[in-house]
Amino acid sequence: MSDTRRRVKVYTLNEDRQWDDRGTGHVSSTFVERLKGISLLVRAESDGSLLLESKISPSTAYQKQQDTLIVWSEADNYDLALSFQEKAGCDEIWEKICQVQGKDPALDITQDPIDESEEERFEEIPETSHLVELPPCELSHLEEIADLVTSVLSSPIRREKLALALMSEGYLKKLLGLFRACEDLDNREGLHHLYEVVRGVLFLNKAALFEVMFSDDCIMDVVGCLEYDPALVQPKRHREFLTKTAKFKEVIPITDSELRQKIHQTYRVQYIQDIILPTPSVFEENFLSTLNSFIFFNKVEIVSMLQEDEKFLTEVFAQLTDEGTDDSKRRELVNFVKEFCAFSQTLQPQNRDAFFKTLANLGILPALEIVMGMDDLQVRAAATDIFSYLVEFSPSMVREFVMQELQQTDDDVLLINVVIKQMICDSDPELGGAVQLMGLLRTLIDPENMLASTNKTEKTEFLSFFYKYCMQVLTAPLLANTAHDKNSKDFQEGSTKINPVCPDNFQTAQLLALILELLTFCVEHHTYHIKTYIMNKDLLRRVLVLMNSKHTFLALCALRFMRRIIGLKDEYYNRYIIKGNLFEPVINALLDNGTRYNLLNSAIIELFEFIKVEDVKSLIAHIVDNFYKALEPIEYVQTFKGLKGRYEQEKDRQSQKLTRFRREARSLDEDEELWFNEDEDDDDAEALDKSRVEDDYSDGYGKYMEAKKGAANGANNGKAAALPPTSPPASPNNSPTSSVKTVALPASPVVKPPVVGLVDYPDDEDEEEEDEDDEEEQSPRKRPRLSS
Repeated sequence: MSDTRRRVKVYTLNEDRQWDDRGTGHVSSTFVERLKGISLLVRAESDGSLLLESKISPSTAYQKQQDTLIVWSEADNYDLALSFQEKAGCDEIWEKICQVQGKDPALDITQDPIDESEEERFEEIPETSHLVELPPCELSHLEEIADLVTSVLSSPIRREKLALALMSEGYLKKLLGLFRACEDLDNREGLHHLYEVVRGVLFLNKAALFEVMFSDDCIMDVVGCLEYDPALVQPKRHREFLTKTAKFKEVIPITDSELRQKIHQTYRVQYIQDIILPTPSVFEENFLSTLNSFIFFNKVEIVSMLQEDEKFLTEVFAQLTDEGTDDSKRRELVNFVKEFCAFSQTLQPQNRDAFFKTLANLGILPALEIVMGMDDLQVRAAATDIFSYLVEFSPSMVREFVMQELQQTDDDVLLINVVIKQMICDSDPELGGAVQLMGLLRTLIDPENMLASTNKTEKTEFLSFFYKYCMQVLTAPLLANTAHDKNSKDFQEGSTKINPVCPDNFQTAQLLALILELLTFCVEHHTYHIKTYIMNKDLLRRVLVLMNSKHTFLALCALRFMRRIIGLKDEYYNRYIIKGNLFEPVINALLDNGTRYNLLNSAIIELFEFIKVEDVKSLIAHIVDNFYKALEPIEYVQTFKGLKGRYEQEKDRQSQKLTRFRREARSLDEDEELWFNEDEDDDDAEALDKSRVEDDYSDGYGKYMEAKKGAANGANNGKAAALPPTSPPASPNNSPTSSVKTVALPASPVVKPPVVGLVDYPDDEDEEEEDEDDEEEQSPRKRPRLSS
């Protein structure tokens, strides 16, 4: 048998009863030695790989649908379909299948599927009973017909036989003719029977019947029959809606009559499925799988036909971006593109890839930039939906466009800045559009979907672009609503939530919460860029002003932002928090909340619990030194006592470490005295001894020992130097906080608790100066301690 190649798409039905595209190739029918029979082979047109190898089994039921589809099942729950580009190719392969099975090619199905549970009953059916015997198609027999159709639904075999009977001699069209007669006679009983008949025929789930029912001359009669549900007192007016209310708008005239007919048919069948038919029960949910397939393949065909018509799409985008296009026309064009993108969701990934590349080449993104800035709310909403399709499909494509766009336009009209402004200016009280746009922005700035890019520098380049040109637009409402005098008057003792700085408007509070959610995402996923921005703008201080908001959800968003920063356990952030005394507004909020046991209370306590459990030493020292007096009365949790305990443990550890150094220092004094009494020839031994001492101690304490040795040399009698009676004056910038006080120490090694820092001994002055020279020189003064 000679091979005949035809271009096809291979589909398989997944678990969700949706068709998955397995690829495009050319089909042939040939004898395969391994399978011992004539088989269907599909080789991919891209690389020649084998997409399908299926033996034509004599017992397999093949169905031909819509002139270009062949559907069959190879195993339980494994359905296959070949979608042909040309009807001629479908007919030729169908003839080959029928030839192998010895069937008439005029039929649309080669076998009657046999359910295993019905095999025994099927064997008992006489060979002469090939079809179900239908009552005469007359008004007087409508009840009998309805009972017959309803009774066969539980039996797969009888469903198949009834479908074949209905297709013979135009019986189905005669039934629909009876509908018009019943309606003219106002025969409600007959109309109710016809409702049951048509509903039952739909549940037969046969593509050949659908082809007849959904044809132009029959579909409105089908809709009419479904209006007369016996459960309703008055019939629905579905035909009136489809013919008068629903208007088909051609934004650009469609010259292809087949395409126009396909669009009408798809809309009406979708209406029948979604609106008219009742929700199928658990037992009926598989009855309409072929109807789903019918709609699916129709949408695929519509998208393909439109996509191939380059003149049509070029004209759509030309009018969309033309300044002379009036608003109503532009609204229709945007809605068309939105519907076009929605249909594309039925395409498989590789086809959807080609679809969106076609739109990109036609200028979809520049067009969106124009329409998203328009005043028409409907146009902006539709444009947002289109943008969401593009971002969901390929964030990299959008990122590439906006970075190239920078070279051609001003910052204000960058696409991302237009999107941010739409989010900020959303007039919806519930901010539905803003929430959608925020999600799209998060997708665009998410490094996770930049990793697989072929452009390895995409992450660095795009984030640098975003923080340079877009971040100030995003944070503008936040900075504007938290502007305040940075002196201590902002946080007076006994402060309340009546703060004129904080926005009391609910919509503004919601917007700020969205912005904070995006910034919190940045803290988690962007390290360098967001850290630099927070420091330069003193952003955390501005955010914590919102702890005073009367809207608890906004205060929680501000707290969550700080919690994410602390959760990084980055000492750079910790020093910033300590120097800015940024725990004060958080503790103010805790004290203002009083004894109320609510989410705010729990979230603040969890923040301090995290610091305690993770033993963040610098923050523990800062909190205990500055706020423990205010927090000490809180005893319903052990968090703050635990912080104090951690603080004391660290202080004791440092004290013991210093005592050990001092004890060993006295033994070194004796060595020094012996050294002064020895010959200069012992220099080598002294060098070895000194090397041993320096290896045992840390660098900081090594400096301390050198200072003692210098003091001993100045005494000329070889005696050890005494401890200085007081520490030298401390610089205001020596400590991470500005509230460090000079502490006098007695000559004996008694440790006095420091004011700031876990340890602050005068002997460590050199070490502190060396360590803290690397830190920033200026820090704000400590604010007044909170009252309890």
